[in-house]
Amino acid sequence: MNYRHILLMDGPDHKGLIYQVTRVLFEHNQNIIRNNEYVSPSGYFFMRTEFEGEADASQLLEVLRRELPEGINLRLNPKKKKDIVLLVTKEHHCLGELLIRYAFDELDATIQAVISNYNVLQPLVSKFGIPFHYISHEHKTRPEHEEAILRTLDIYQPEYLVLAKYMRVLTADFVQHFPDRIVNIHHSFLPAFIGANPYRQAYERGVKIIGATAHFVNNNLDEGPIIAQDVKSVDHRQTATDMATLGRDTEKQVLSKALKLVFNDRVFIHHNRTIIL
Repeated sequence: MNYRHILLMDGPDHKGLIYQVTRVLFEHNQNIIRNNEYVSPSGYFFMRTEFEGEADASQLLEVLRRELPEGINLRLNPKKKKDIVLLVTKEHHCLGELLIRYAFDELDATIQAVISNYNVLQPLVSKFGIPFHYISHEHKTRPEHEEAILRTLDIYQPEYLVLAKYMRVLTADFVQHFPDRIVNIHHSFLPAFIGANPYRQAYERGVKIIGATAHFVNNNLDEGPIIAQDVKSVDHRQTATDMATLGRDTEKQVLSKALKLVFNDRVFIHHNRTIIL
């Protein structure tokens, strides 16, 4: 039986890197399905190689590390669905989009659970047979609330967290448990209109485009590496409410696109930027 794998590598560029990798895979009877690479202007190399065959992953990595120059980072992942947990608050549009995609096997992930600081969305989640955990933030400090969430996450051990309109700022202590593994959807075309009421800000500024941004979460609010963005044209005829409606459609499309890239191991993070192969 053949198994698919995804090899991710990055580091300083050297002559023959592609040859060295493909030669090792050939010698270990692996069949390359697709290969993508990129060298930045500063001479930094990125490559994603998808291949199939019976292989001992640890042995294959050992051989590659021996053959490749020092300073090359390697990750070898099985091609499989990622285990994820969704965090939500009250808005349903991104959650509903992900639940439907999951139900029709279009998400490239397994939704293990949904966690919310309100119980508003529990009836929606229950229709899909997914565990829903209501963890109220009321009468708790932020660290106490996050500790309660972490205890629940320990049950599932997800590979990624998805903030599907989770409207609370996460602390650095929480984020450090999932470095580069929390994806957020922001309701504007970053870096414009950071913070609350972006569509009101956009309306009052008289913008001609609105958008949405999916990004990884780091310790700086709405400043994590950007994965995907999109914009829609608007004009003076649209009210702030009209913009919000159009924005919600954009948000769920951008989030879905970003998650597809992340779950298929196509995203590298380098100096707070993403390289997508």
